[in-house]
Amino acid sequence: MRLLIIGDVVGRSGRRAVKANLSRLKKELDLDMVIANGENAAGGKGITREVARDLFASGVDVLTMGNHVWNKREAFEYLDEEVRIIRPANYPPGVPGVGVGIFGKNKKVKLAVINLAGRVFLQPLDCPFRKADDILEEIKGRVMVIIIDFHAEATSEKVAMGRYLDGRISALLGTHTHVQTADECILPGGTAYITDIGMTGPFDSVIGVKKEMVIDSFITQTPQRFEVATGPFQFNGVVVDIDENNGKATAIKRIQKYEVDELFFKNI
Repeated sequence: MRLLIIGDVVGRSGRRAVKANLSRLKKELDLDMVIANGENAAGGKGITREVARDLFASGVDVLTMGNHVWNKREAFEYLDEEVRIIRPANYPPGVPGVGVGIFGKNKKVKLAVINLAGRVFLQPLDCPFRKADDILEEIKGRVMVIIIDFHAEATSEKVAMGRYLDGRISALLGTHTHVQTADECILPGGTAYITDIGMTGPFDSVIGVKKEMVIDSFITQTPQRFEVATGPFQFNGVVVDIDENNGKATAIKRIQKYEVDELFFKNI
C-alpha cells in the first residue's frame, strides 16, 4: 500500500498547490490513498464545508486537523457530518467530530487514520500518549495499517511519541510547525517516522503568513493581525509504503515541489 500524506495546507495558495499537483502525483506514484492536514486550509485557520469539498474534489481522501479545528464556527456542525475529516482525538468527550476513522482501500484492506494533538506549548488537552493506547486497544484486530498525524509543536514530544508507538502503528507523521524536517526514517519496530511533513502553501512567507507582518511583529514586539500570504506555492508531503500483510512500513520519502516563478525561483 502506498500513501501520500500532505503537510499543512495553508489558505488559497495551499489549495491551489494541491489541485495543481495531486492528479499527476496519483498517476506517477500509483497512490492508494491521500491524506492531508487541513487545519489551516480556510483562510489560514480552520476548515469550512466549501474548502473541504474543494480539497476532496482535488483528490484528497482524508483530512486531518489540529489546534485550529474550531476556528470556523460552521465546522462544528460539519465535523459531525463529514466522516472523512478527523480532528484530534484527545479533545475532551462531547466535542464535535471524531478522532479516528477507518477507511478501505478495498474490501480486504482497511486502514485507520488517527489524529492527535501535542500538549507542549499548546492547549493542555488529554494525554496524547494514553489516548493513543486507548484507541489502539479499541481498534485491535480490526485493522492492520494505522496512520497517526501527530499535530505538535515540540520536536521532543514528536520524537518521544514515535518511539513510544514504534512497532504498534504503520506511521507517525508530525504536523503543525510548517517546516519540513529531514529526519524521515523507518524506526526499529517498522514504523515510518518524520518530525514534520512541512507546509503546502505560499512559499514567500513566514510559515504561510505575510512576511512583512511577522517581521514587524518580531522587531516591534507589538501585536499584529496576521494575514495569509499569496503568490507562488510550495508543496510538501511524504510518500509511505506499507506492507499490507503486517502493517509495517517499508519506505518513506519526502516530497518538495515548487511553483516556478522567476522572481523567487531563479536557481531552480
